[in-house]
Amino acid sequence: MPSLIELRGVTKSYPGADTPALESVDLALEAGVMTSVMGPSGCGKSTLLNLIGALDRPSQGEVELDGVRVDRLSETDAARFRRRKVGFVFQFFQLLDDLNVRDNVAVAAQLAGTSQAESRRQAVELLEQLGLADRAKRYPGTLSGGERQRLAIARAVINSPAVILADEPTGALDSHNGETVLSLLEDLHRRGQTIILVTHDERLAATRSQRVVRLRDGRIDGDLRLAEAARAA
Repeated sequence: MPSLIELRGVTKSYPGADTPALESVDLALEAGVMTSVMGPSGCGKSTLLNLIGALDRPSQGEVELDGVRVDRLSETDAARFRRRKVGFVFQFFQLLDDLNVRDNVAVAAQLAGTSQAESRRQAVELLEQLGLADRAKRYPGTLSGGERQRLAIARAVINSPAVILADEPTGALDSHNGETVLSLLEDLHRRGQTIILVTHDERLAATRSQRVVRLRDGRIDGDLRLAEAARAA
């Protein structure tokens, strides 16, 4: 199966840091696969997601997503690319508190060029699918943690992105809401969505993913397919 995402010789260094956040990383990820990225704090997991999602650039090496060299994009083109091709789900939601639930979802489509009317129609449809239709006119601050993360997922998928990048999406949730969010991500995966999930949860990685990539000190320290991961857990 051809790779959707490729990192070739990727190193990322930050000013003032003694060692690179990532060093000489080669990684190819196929379309339609749910991959968990694991490793200790500070090993480069979030940096990896930021490079794949064109939020940051490598110091060296190449990053390609869906046939586009994202490391070569200008800031303007990178922003445009993210809106169309990447859905982000963060641990602390990063919602817009001054917009209601519907418009938090719709704004992502509007930024990608969809009309306001069509964006709002699509947003309402997604909110119905995720059990948030009755919250459409409320504001994020009035929602539970689980509801806010479902809202963040709706926002992430409204533009039918090539990949969803989820950085500890259950880290701020209790176990019940965490399971609900994981079930939503699994459902998206069953429909063919490519998902890269950063997590510290060994059980989650072993039971929910098809592939587990481990980082240590900025380098790939393991790369297991699901059957292997399940046996190792």
